[in-house]
Amino acid sequence: MKTLFLLLIFLTSYVYASTLHLAISANPSRLNPLLATDGTSSEVSRWLFNALLAYNKDAKVVPELANDYFFVDDTTLIFKLRQDVTWSDGVPFSAKDVLFTYETILSPKIFTPYSSSFMHVLHVKMLDEYTVEVKYKYPYFKALEIWMMEVLPEHILRHDKDLMTSKFNQNPIGTGAYTLKTFELSKNILLNANPNYFIHKPYLDNIIFHYLPDRASEFLMLKSKKLDVGTLSPLQLERQIDADFRNYYAIYEEISHTYSYIGFNLKSEKFKDARVREALSLAIDREELVNILSFGHGKVCTGPFLPGTGAFNASVQAPKRDINRAKALLKEAGYDENHPFTFELSTNASGSGSYAAQIIQHQLKDVGVVMKLKVMEWQAFLNTVILPRQFEAVLMGWSLGLKSDAYTIWHSESQRKGGFNFVGYENKRVDALIKEAEQTIQQEKFDALYQEIFALIVADNPYLFLIIPNTITAVNKKINPVSTSIIGIMHNSIEWMKPEF
Repeated sequence: MKTLFLLLIFLTSYVYASTLHLAISANPSRLNPLLATDGTSSEVSRWLFNALLAYNKDAKVVPELANDYFFVDDTTLIFKLRQDVTWSDGVPFSAKDVLFTYETILSPKIFTPYSSSFMHVLHVKMLDEYTVEVKYKYPYFKALEIWMMEVLPEHILRHDKDLMTSKFNQNPIGTGAYTLKTFELSKNILLNANPNYFIHKPYLDNIIFHYLPDRASEFLMLKSKKLDVGTLSPLQLERQIDADFRNYYAIYEEISHTYSYIGFNLKSEKFKDARVREALSLAIDREELVNILSFGHGKVCTGPFLPGTGAFNASVQAPKRDINRAKALLKEAGYDENHPFTFELSTNASGSGSYAAQIIQHQLKDVGVVMKLKVMEWQAFLNTVILPRQFEAVLMGWSLGLKSDAYTIWHSESQRKGGFNFVGYENKRVDALIKEAEQTIQQEKFDALYQEIFALIVADNPYLFLIIPNTITAVNKKINPVSTSIIGIMHNSIEWMKPEF
């Protein structure tokens, strides 16, 4: 009996004293969920903060910091908050934090694209320390989903004069499963398990985000078994892993919730001509991109909303390559062999962006277009190209949400500072449909409106939608329990255990 008891203690100790090794390919800009507009910042922040609501494994809305919620009528939402939550500095979470976060999102002192979702709210009130009333101006189709925005600590930030430059953005205090231990630019980021996390302390004591600025470095770390979770490219999956790798890692593959695209600066005279944008679209062979970049592990993207959702318009097909038509359109627009259309495409150095750009550059030569490449490290790309909108065209990726919301990218109002409509897209019919859909809670009607929006955007060619890649993830087989989900394999990460032997 004594031997069994000692064995149980031993097993418990190695399960609970382990580290999860992950990878990031770029420096986070701000570890503040309200200001996290890049993928890396969001990826790290989600371990540190919580929202009132979240998606469960089956993509159903469930309470998180809320204990319960209910609608009094079509425009009044009540949240009952958990009373067992503390911030990582030990201060209790309360309705003050929810009200403060709402007021901060709408503050003119900060620039965040997420504020657009809250403009439909008439007011937010504290009914008591753990009860919040949300009153909408009208029935709103994302009345629940907007409260998946993480909550900030009122007691830490109420006296902060400038949240945009606050030290909090590099040293955050959250309610999340983990707390920040170390964060330095271009170095590894270390998180520690929150011993007071309201669900339970995570079984993995630490998370290390290894700073690996290119895919090759991440792959080498995977092959040397120094990462627990990592992304594989289709080339690596098909040709560069062996039986030893497959014995160590379980491989999960599913269609991603992202797409790649070329976005045009529609304020530039070069791209105001719709014939030019259409010609460039017809010059690109998207199937070739899927085959070369993804080895068939992906599909052609036909538009801005997630396939399989009601907003997706299945009747819209991707354009087939048509070199003759592309040349004719360019000639109509005033370009020919003696006066070729020339532009610069900017992209991020990490990921497959630079490879895709080179393929597209070669394809465009067939119609006489000269495309120059500008490849930059992510932070430089963000700060000198995207934020100041100093570009002719960009090659980027975008994440597709489970609940489509066209406003943040496609409404003309989102051209403002902090908005995601940085290409300058304007279409009055699209604007009107977006506004109509915002007040449509009948799902069939909402889907019809969004399918029309889908078709109009594709016809305008503000973006050239390229491909939706598959996500291929390698996970250390020692980790369990791991299961697939529409929201990703890490949906139950606080339950993960990893023996250290």
